[in-house]
Amino acid sequence: MGLNKVMTYAAIAIAGIVALIFSLDLAVGIFGRLMVMDIMFILAAVLLLWQGIETMLEMK
Repeated sequence: MGLNKVMTYAAIAIAGIVALIFSLDLAVGIFGRLMVMDIMFILAAVLLLWQGIETMLEMK
């Protein structure tokens, strides 16, 4: 497996973890009630997930 695929998979995994953490924070309030920050982190993670998936489709 090449370094490009490993880095892409790592970015997808990290983005998924960030999206999960801040979705839970938005629902439960783990880190406080900063709704705008939670939404911005979720949007950034979703965009990174999308870019990672598109990159993986291009590398096939």
